[in-house]
Amino acid sequence: MNTADTHGSDHAGHEGLGEDDFREGSTIGGEATGGAHHEDQGHAPDQGEMELAERHALRRVQGLSTELTDVTEVEYRKLRLERVVLIGVWTRGNQAEADNSLTELAALAETAGALVLEGLTQRRSKPDPATYVGKGKAAELRDIVEATGADTVICDGELTPGQLRQLEDVVKVKVVDRTALILDIFAQHASSSEGKAQVELAQLNYLLPRLRGWGDSLSRQAGGSGGGGAGGGVGLRGPGETKIETDRRRINDKMAKLRRQLAHMRTAREVKKDVRRTREVPSVAIAGYTNAGKSSLLNRLTGAGVLVENALFATLDPTVRQARTPDGRGFTLSDTVGFVRHLPHQLVEAFRSTLEEVADSDLILHVVDGSHPDPEQQISAVREVFAEIEAVDVPELIVVNKVDAADPDTLKTLRTRYPDLVEVSARTGEGVAALVTALAEALPELAKEVRALVPYSRGDLIARVHEEGRIISEEHTGDGTALHAFVPELLAAKLDEYTPSNV
Repeated sequence: MNTADTHGSDHAGHEGLGEDDFREGSTIGGEATGGAHHEDQGHAPDQGEMELAERHALRRVQGLSTELTDVTEVEYRKLRLERVVLIGVWTRGNQAEADNSLTELAALAETAGALVLEGLTQRRSKPDPATYVGKGKAAELRDIVEATGADTVICDGELTPGQLRQLEDVVKVKVVDRTALILDIFAQHASSSEGKAQVELAQLNYLLPRLRGWGDSLSRQAGGSGGGGAGGGVGLRGPGETKIETDRRRINDKMAKLRRQLAHMRTAREVKKDVRRTREVPSVAIAGYTNAGKSSLLNRLTGAGVLVENALFATLDPTVRQARTPDGRGFTLSDTVGFVRHLPHQLVEAFRSTLEEVADSDLILHVVDGSHPDPEQQISAVREVFAEIEAVDVPELIVVNKVDAADPDTLKTLRTRYPDLVEVSARTGEGVAALVTALAEALPELAKEVRALVPYSRGDLIARVHEEGRIISEEHTGDGTALHAFVPELLAAKLDEYTPSNV
């Protein structure tokens, strides 16, 4: 796949290009990373590899000492893993679906840095409104926590503030729900200023209804009295603002500030989008379940060099790269944040500006993990998020990744259910050529077909046709360059004076 820099480049003779040609070139805002150039510098780590090494590096604290000897450096990262017990309430579906959901919760907990000791599920028509699992099961859960030595209980669902508090009162250890766990992973992996602001907004939105305070014991008088009385005068006597009310006010102020910051960042992204819309560059969004291999697929197609890790929500910040189809049409590829079952509503709201990259795209590459025990459930979960961000009308191309590790029966079922899917392996490169062909066929065609004889003095127009259009034929004559191409409307207007009728 031919990748191009921000300003594009002159691409002549695109007919008959293959997968290797498709990847040659340079990425947006940087130097060449794909194709042969990437292979020549295979010994040099790319940006994603450096980020991954940084994430796994040991963190040390200087100047710590013990009674026996002076220790100038001590490991800080992973000093103590939280020991957790998982609990899930199974309200619908079969036992296999319940087990898959708890297995995913265990993967989330391990990604967050916890050590899973035990996993339990309970069949109920609906979660208990008081303790989530019921009074008797909560007592059994407490006994299991004591027996295993766990210090945290993670629930496979979003708990109300009342359920959280009452369950903690029974089990006597910290209780965390699925939403808080996902937010914690996002906080660890966010690296850009926009990503950090989005995660902080989601965390504050989650925290606001769950604040705990001392109530009236921390209340204060509303104002002092000018005449030495106990109150603050008419209308100002009585209990004032409590500590929890102060905390709520500060959180609301912080959330308002973060929304203003994200609005400014969104404006900058909209400006970049407007430039692409003006040039009529089609956009393709890579979306799908977390850890389905979206970043690996982006690297395979464009040589982007983004971080790849076998972990849930390894990459949060969107990455945009410019590329070309084998017939020379330019388009952009956007890697988006991964989805998950029961994606917290706070995250959808906070990341709405980022997820709009999916809703505004011309085509969605829906990446599915073919090695997952239940890939159809993943497809349903992702499409629920598509509906929430109003992206259901965008054309969708399902790409089943990791076919080298997938179960043949699972792949056969998916082929029957989705006959137009494409099977690939981002790790081995299997099926990537077929994906390139399917992607090129699914992209919208450029608006105008032109036949023009452009004089050699207007080489700038020829360059723009190579950069922005799709050339059917090109011939150099004594009077100029004869072109037959599909181009955007704005460029077609500039070529209009060189069409045979006008000449």
